[in-house]
Amino acid sequence: MRNTTVVTEFLLTALSDKQWTLSTFFIVFLLIYMNTLLINVLIIILVIADPQLHTPMYFFLGNLAFLDTSYSSVTAPRMLSDFITKSKAISIHACLTQIFFFLHFASAELFLLAAMSYDRYVAICHPLHYIQIMSWKVCGQLSSVVWILGFLYSLVHTLCLLRLRFCGSNVIHNYYCDLPHLFQISCTDTFINFLVIFIVGGCLGLVAFAVTFFPYIRIFITILRIRTKDGKLKAFSTCTSHLTVVFSFYASLIFCYLVPTTSSLFYVNILMSVVYSVINPLLNPLIYSVRNKDLKAALSRVLHHVSKAVSREV
Repeated sequence: MRNTTVVTEFLLTALSDKQWTLSTFFIVFLLIYMNTLLINVLIIILVIADPQLHTPMYFFLGNLAFLDTSYSSVTAPRMLSDFITKSKAISIHACLTQIFFFLHFASAELFLLAAMSYDRYVAICHPLHYIQIMSWKVCGQLSSVVWILGFLYSLVHTLCLLRLRFCGSNVIHNYYCDLPHLFQISCTDTFINFLVIFIVGGCLGLVAFAVTFFPYIRIFITILRIRTKDGKLKAFSTCTSHLTVVFSFYASLIFCYLVPTTSSLFYVNILMSVVYSVINPLLNPLIYSVRNKDLKAALSRVLHHVSKAVSREV
């Protein structure tokens, strides 16, 4: 039997090997990450602190903000560290841990977008029964299903990764660990892993896709039946933010996992990985908050209460 060296750590390649470029990337992505934390945490605080935002729509928006904060934090700090340090090594256990949490938060967001579609469907197609259908009990159950499915999906893939051995190249051509990259450098047959992706990921993905997009067929039919122009615009405006987030998430997801990681598409895959793991968590809260009068009003009320509390202390 030929002797082989068992790999115990991987090397994450950065986005560039030029020092001045890495310094620029560090500043840019640090600003992006800090703004991601600031805006998402602010939305979470507003949803919790303002009673007028205690509705199913903002309950799910708070969950989305938490997920964006979480899965951005799985990759961004490590990437920022690699920009300013010479060592790009990551142990196998740390790599698997990163994959587990990234898959957990990302897949939970996929299911959460489906739950948010159902919420919009009930709000527009059954407005008179919205409070009864989308009760806090139902919202809690949907949220629990989202988190449990995300956890189970991530756990299945992580357990399947434990069967793989790495005895050749230890270079991962990305700035974080992910399934396709480990499959490429594994010296174990990955047929079972791909089979799990095809069966588990395919089934859950199709269900999430159907629950996310099919309600909008009924939603658009209902909107077209509204007689007044203002009524149509108001109903459609409640869906545009969610649809924009959905299309952005699915587009980057498809590029990251369904487009082959060939040399000709290498930089495209890297770019979409950046969009998927770094840019989207910042864009999502911006999309929901820029034209959202409720969030702006809630921010004004919270700032007013804070200023009054400070003035009393002084």
